[in-house]
This record gives sequence, C-alpha cells and structure tokens, in this order.
Amino acid sequence: MQQFVILPKSDNEYLGEKSEVIKSLKYLNTAPSSDATINVLWGPGIRIDLPNEQDPIPQMLVTFTEEEIAWNVLIKIAKECNWMVQDTNSGRTLSF
Repeated sequence: MQQFVILPKSDNEYLGEKSEVIKSLKYLNTAPSSDATINVLWGPGIRIDLPNEQDPIPQMLVTFTEEEIAWNVLIKIAKECNWMVQDTNSGRTLSF
C-alpha cells in the first residue's frame, strides 16, 4: 500500500487545529466513520490517520486503500487545503 504524509506549507508549522482539519476534510468527503474514531478519517480511496494527543496537527499519514481513485483525491485535498504531500518511499515532497 502506498503511504504519504500531508504536511503544512513551509511557512506554517501546523496543518491547523484538529477540529478545523476535520471540518475542512469533511467538505472534501473525508471524515471519521464514527465519533469514537476521530483520529482515523476515511475518504474515497484513502485513509487518513491523525496523530493521537496532538492539537494542533503537525502532519497526517495517508494510506491508499483504492489506488485507482486515491491519487486524485489526495491532490484535491492538498490543493484545497493548501498543504504539501511527501512520498514516504522516496522522501520527495510535492506541492500543488
């Protein structure tokens, strides 16, 4: 499975407060499956793991669950939220 890290743009230290991040991702069809699991968000073809006990959020781990659609979803999230994406295999950082 492919994994990526979502990072803030270089001028920011954090992606945002946890509640703001969850709210932003909700509008992009990515949300927790229940109130009990707010640190794991599901979207089309992706799973996003938020760090436990950290608020504001410094970074998030994205795992592709359906590679056919996941890349487009990840690009849309990065563009809409003004975040960067780092490939965990190559270490390459992409900014959209």
